[in-house]
Amino acid sequence: MSEISKKDALQIAKWLLIGCSLVAIMVLVGGITRLTHSGLSMVTWKPVTGVIPPLNETEWQTEFTKYQTSPEYIKKNYHFTLEEFKDIFFWEYLHRLIGRIMGMVFLLPFIYFVIKGKIKKKWLLRNSVVMFLLGGLQGFAGWYMVKSGLIDNPNVSHFRLAIHFILALFLFSFIFWNVLLLLFPKKNVQAKGTKNIFSLAKVLLFFTTIQFIYGAFVAGLKAGKMYPTFPKMGTEWLPTIISENFKEQGWFSLINDPYAIQFIHRWMAVIVLSITIYLFVYARKQFLTLHQKRAINLMLAVISYQFLLGVFTILYSVPVVLGVLHQFGGFMFLISLLAVAYFFSSTTNVTDENLVN
Repeated sequence: MSEISKKDALQIAKWLLIGCSLVAIMVLVGGITRLTHSGLSMVTWKPVTGVIPPLNETEWQTEFTKYQTSPEYIKKNYHFTLEEFKDIFFWEYLHRLIGRIMGMVFLLPFIYFVIKGKIKKKWLLRNSVVMFLLGGLQGFAGWYMVKSGLIDNPNVSHFRLAIHFILALFLFSFIFWNVLLLLFPKKNVQAKGTKNIFSLAKVLLFFTTIQFIYGAFVAGLKAGKMYPTFPKMGTEWLPTIISENFKEQGWFSLINDPYAIQFIHRWMAVIVLSITIYLFVYARKQFLTLHQKRAINLMLAVISYQFLLGVFTILYSVPVVLGVLHQFGGFMFLISLLAVAYFFSSTTNVTDENLVN
């Protein structure tokens, strides 16, 4: 296959950036859905016909009747009126609608680009197909998560929530990496010091992934509402209840006990912050390209924002606004970290003309 022209690369990159934006919006709306306790309002999964919402009172009553058979209504929301049901239905419907729109945004331009012969590289064709398949898998994982709250317990499994969330982040990362490949082609030239920084970025990505998983655990178990104090949890650095639950449950408590999960999420944030600061200081001692400098500056700025916002989110017991902003900060940090990993990778284009102090 021949090379992709700059014009075609830019068009495809714009298409993928729209896809990235939709994934991010979908995750943020998913966060609102969770924080407003709306995620179990739709008890059926209709990938095609579900795009049409109830259009009259009869159809609304039909949906409400279905919801009244769910564990959430029977055990928690038995006092709900039809109007209250409409409020929670809105966010779950919007969340699923964005997922469907995302599928069309990926599929239709992809068909167009293939017909027009704009996707000229095998890796891009392969990766485009993988993106679409990952999107479908993500949709299935969402229903798999919701289904866990429709059987007996009116709460979704925090393990399934973590799977759904991490798949979304992986999809976003995969798309964004391909955008970087298109906009900033690699030239097999390595700058001094970039190998160590790239290795540090991979270590940071590992701990960040663990932090994302525990963030999903915190959300699923509503652990963020426990101990609205910082840096101590109540009056203790390590609450006694964590030790007691560990003796009773063993290592399983580290992924199932909400007290332990909040503790780990707190201090994993400190680890991520510390590695980020070290990476930033080490990188600034090197000669950097403009893109490298911007990437590490953004990374430090975002992690500072994210850490402070996380503290306030705990102190105010996870209000919807702070919870969503904190989730948005996580996305921004992921973007900056991926940019750092890309621009400091061993095959990034670095020339003497674009080096800066």
